[in-house]
Amino acid sequence: MPKKKKLQVPLLPLRGMLVYPTMVLHIDVGRERSVFAVEHAIANGNLIMLASQKDTSVESPDADDLYKIGLLAHVKSLTELNNGTYRLYIEGIERAKWTNYEEADLYPVVDIERIPEDTEAGPESIALMRTLLPYFKNFATYSAKVSQETFDSIATIEEPGRLADMIASHLPLKVSAKQEILEIIDVKERLEFLINKLHNEQEILELERKINNRVKEAMERTQKEFYLREQMKAIQKELGDKDGKSIEVVELTEKIENAGMPDHVKEAAFRELDRYEKIHSASAESGVIRNYIDWLIALPWSDASDDQLDIKRSETILNRDHEGLESVKERILEYLAVRQMTNSLRGPILCLDGPPGVGKTSLARSIAESLGRTFVRISLGGVRDESEIRGHRRTYVGAMPGRIIQGMKKAGKVNPVFLLDEIDKMSNDFRGDPSAAMLEVLDPEQNSTFSDHYIEEPYDLSNVLFIATSNDLGSIPGPLRDRMEVISIPGYTEIEKQAIAKNHLIPKQLKEHGLTKSQVRINDEAIKNIVRYYTREAGVRGLEREIARICRRAAKQIVTGEKKSVTVSAKTLETLLGKKKHSYGQAEKKNQIGVATGLAYTTVGGDTLQIEVSLSPGKGKLILTGKLGDVMKESAQTALSYVRSKAEEFKIDPEFHEKSDIHIHVPEGAVPKDGPSAGVTIATALVSSLTKRPIRREVGMTGEITLRGRVLPIGGVKEKSLSAHRAGLTTIILPEANERDIEDIPESVRSELTFKLVSDAEEVLAIALEEASE
Repeated sequence: MPKKKKLQVPLLPLRGMLVYPTMVLHIDVGRERSVFAVEHAIANGNLIMLASQKDTSVESPDADDLYKIGLLAHVKSLTELNNGTYRLYIEGIERAKWTNYEEADLYPVVDIERIPEDTEAGPESIALMRTLLPYFKNFATYSAKVSQETFDSIATIEEPGRLADMIASHLPLKVSAKQEILEIIDVKERLEFLINKLHNEQEILELERKINNRVKEAMERTQKEFYLREQMKAIQKELGDKDGKSIEVVELTEKIENAGMPDHVKEAAFRELDRYEKIHSASAESGVIRNYIDWLIALPWSDASDDQLDIKRSETILNRDHEGLESVKERILEYLAVRQMTNSLRGPILCLDGPPGVGKTSLARSIAESLGRTFVRISLGGVRDESEIRGHRRTYVGAMPGRIIQGMKKAGKVNPVFLLDEIDKMSNDFRGDPSAAMLEVLDPEQNSTFSDHYIEEPYDLSNVLFIATSNDLGSIPGPLRDRMEVISIPGYTEIEKQAIAKNHLIPKQLKEHGLTKSQVRINDEAIKNIVRYYTREAGVRGLEREIARICRRAAKQIVTGEKKSVTVSAKTLETLLGKKKHSYGQAEKKNQIGVATGLAYTTVGGDTLQIEVSLSPGKGKLILTGKLGDVMKESAQTALSYVRSKAEEFKIDPEFHEKSDIHIHVPEGAVPKDGPSAGVTIATALVSSLTKRPIRREVGMTGEITLRGRVLPIGGVKEKSLSAHRAGLTTIILPEANERDIEDIPESVRSELTFKLVSDAEEVLAIALEEASE
């Protein structure tokens, strides 16, 4: 190869194009530096170096923005155009490599090294040329981008390098790929590269041809369907079916496509749509199919609301709307925390169990708000038909989906908070057992493919947060109860009711009755008396009714001009609500023999219970009065047997049961009483009556007793302790195993009570009874 010579010429950057040797073409030049470079070239021998830009977005390229190998070209002419640009007419000479980039008189100048190539065609080069030309002919035929005349002129080229460059200039390649060919100096290597390129291009063109044929066939099929539909439309018009169903079918098709259905559901929807299109509108089945399609479209299949995973915000909302209920709030916040950590968690299935009026339904609403989810409530009270849950078969007249699917349609999202209210009130008859149908709904392992008889296709309920409410867990079948996480809400304490009344109920009722805080004021003592003497309930519905009564009467007094404002105090309460309706047990005024104060837990909270024991001459008959249940009767028998076994230790006549009749009475005989926690109280009253030792008036007690005198744990410690505090007791005897429950008692009450933990009845007697006189 001849020795490369160096030459200094102006450099013209090319943007988005590349020129090969021997090519003659026009180039439009607009950049000022480029115009200066061309003018200098014309003035100094007409030679110029052409180098392509690596990045076409660069407006003023420097040395690093240009490819090192370009083309030395001859400038034939320069013409100014009307738009202010110049048209350059050039001819490529040969490949060259530039070095020593310099800026001279506002245009770049470089040193170039010419890279000449052999023009002689050896046997191997000829073979490669003969292989390349058929590939290029196939490309020209398929692509229609190269005319026959162009191909004929290229086929006459005998120099292998020139042939390769001319073919490369007609290929649809990016500038980087064309640059790669330009930088291949060896002619045979360049020919082989082009053969591979054209082979790949031929395969791509073949695929394009097949795709175009498929598109053409699809278009022809669509045109055919359109023609047939137009014919059907004309026939339907002649039959009296105005406008036919074509427009309706097009609208339904679009809705099905946009509904986000799973593939198997979408397939079923289109299958039914095809049936609907073929059935005459007057047919009864047409309406059934249309209704089914509308249900499939209306259901949420993939649209979910974004959970607002802000723990502090959720905690604020729950505390704002509800006093107490700490266990429920804690469970919801735990769920949110795990959801935030994992970003995916199946919705838990909670069951809020508790008496009426404790806020189960409103709590579910607050949970939905804290999560930022849609809230849906369905009432299950009185539901006795399985189809209410699973829906009806479409073969029945008036068939429709069950309440679960109806609720999901109402929600419009796949992850609502779904409240199943009064789940314990479901019943069954000859139409099936709805509680059995609920098993699939509330089973996390099954509800991802819930089957409704009407919809027929599986529906995913796994993202739904189900919350059930009940008043009595015992009436819920075991398998259904097993699927739910039960959170018990035993009822509000007196302190919690006062806080609820002050923070929630009074503002609500004032607003509903058109009153302001300045017009009606209810002080704290009055609120406490309303709770204590005018209501007896676990919830706050009765409390809200009493507050509403006060608001109504206050409104009347203000409207009639009797008063400008009403202040409700403990003294004026009776003038608005009348005489007190309820009373609570109070501590004895002095120590009594045979009268023990027990602590009881009822459905409306805690209360004190006086248990009286009286002895009279007789033959050991045990008399129980006060409308006692079976459990309390057994506790009395157990306590008596324990006292008899310990008679000598307690210095009691061992024959007392043969000489005296024992009468155990619990006052308020019209009120049913039952439960195991009166055992120690009965035993204490018995020993007091038999030994004539008074029982301390300030002591209250609770606990179950065994024949050996062991004191067993009981429930309701918080409520019992609050009732003891209200009654004026100061010492509470509790089973030792209930020590952990003391923490649940409000600090304001706990600090004023003394708790004595016992494990044996003798310890109870030592605390409760006065010392025996000598």
